[in-house]
Amino acid sequence: MRLDGTIKSWDDERGFGFIAPDQGGQDIFVHIKSFEGLRERPRAGQRISFQVQLNTQGKARAINVAFAKPRQNHVSRSLLARLGITTLLTIPAFGIVLTLGYLMGQPPRWFLWLYLGASTLTFIAYAADKSAAQKGEWRTSEQTLHLLALAGGWPGAMLAQQMLRHKSSKQEFRSVFWVTVAINVFGFIFIASPYAAKMINL
Repeated sequence: MRLDGTIKSWDDERGFGFIAPDQGGQDIFVHIKSFEGLRERPRAGQRISFQVQLNTQGKARAINVAFAKPRQNHVSRSLLARLGITTLLTIPAFGIVLTLGYLMGQPPRWFLWLYLGASTLTFIAYAADKSAAQKGEWRTSEQTLHLLALAGGWPGAMLAQQMLRHKSSKQEFRSVFWVTVAINVFGFIFIASPYAAKMINL
């Protein structure tokens, strides 16, 4: 018999979570391998249908899990929704800062290539780390990811966090990440300012 429920919590890095059944009762464990034809990453709040199986210890777990079909008036999740409001605002805002920096100051032109290259490398690093986490293989350290963000790759890190749903819910990691963003942005503003030019000419 199939049951309906809602994903109550989901740990994407470890690949499991818990379901709150519609009929009530104890939350049911669910592993990512139990999803049928998985085309998107599970997340808290999603409606699903499933069957229940007891393991050797007599504990219930969900099997043959499928996402519930959306209602006709449900708007499908778009790329803009996946990116998130913070990403949509922060990256364009930094683009304005870059433009003003080159119009009003004299930052090195290679900074543009630095941000592009570092962001691409950082996005790849996030993707590789997420894949390694799912396969139980060697992981990229959080310190390395933060250093890549600090070196100019934070736009790529921000896109990866939202699009890949990786490192996007761990509060401690996110706090350090935003510190690297602030240091990076203010560092560019200083380099583009007349004060930096005066210091170089001294």
